[in-house]
Amino acid sequence: MANTTIVLGIILIILGLVSFLGMGMQSVTALIPTFFGLLILALGFLARKESARKMAIHIAMGLGLLGLIGTFSGLINLFALIGGTEVARPAAVIAQAIMAILCMVYLILGIRSFIEARKKSV
Repeated sequence: MANTTIVLGIILIILGLVSFLGMGMQSVTALIPTFFGLLILALGFLARKESARKMAIHIAMGLGLLGLIGTFSGLINLFALIGGTEVARPAAVIAQAIMAILCMVYLILGIRSFIEARKKSV
């Protein structure tokens, strides 16, 4: 799970940077995925240490949940955008939806990992 966390962190950093640059560097909020990505990346590297793995992954999963909750409206607005409805800042909606999907997939993988670990310990 540590490697998955590192990969998610890198992807979120790239998403935030591409969003920020793609939107003309007008809004610092486009860097929110980058900030999340930096924290998650650091936790992924920390999780490579056996003594810190459990704590680091749990914190990263908490950040993933916060990321999903914070960007869920972008996912809903993406469906409106696909349906032809005009939305304010379509590029931001797409970036939010991508972050929401990434966080959702990460949470699913993390929960599966927790279940497998629990089965092995019983």
